[in-house]
Amino acid sequence: MNPINISEKLKLFNERWTPKKIGELNGQQLLLAKIKGEFIWHAHENEDELFIIIKGHLIIEFRDKKVELNEGELLIIPKGVEHKPIAKNEVHVLLFEPLAIKHTGNVISNLTVETFETI
Repeated sequence: MNPINISEKLKLFNERWTPKKIGELNGQQLLLAKIKGEFIWHAHENEDELFIIIKGHLIIEFRDKKVELNEGELLIIPKGVEHKPIAKNEVHVLLFEPLAIKHTGNVISNLTVETFETI
């Protein structure tokens, strides 16, 4: 058991839209990601998704509205809800997700990561 320094972990990578695993608990994984630009429309049919904004401003589009998140805020997206994250500037996020989740949900694209690298 050692503390995890989120700021130090974020310094270890520069890739965007490629979450890195920093821990696991109770069948969940903690992922850090740097994002900028627009992601793809997707949904997670069997899993809720939790976004915690560490740095920046994130817009999450839904088919019927937009939600804006700032540093220190979080949003839980219920399973099956289609969404698209948008970051005009680089955003750092912490995600809590089941171990088997694909971050592109039900859509396979060139952004899909099969196994998250542990840092």
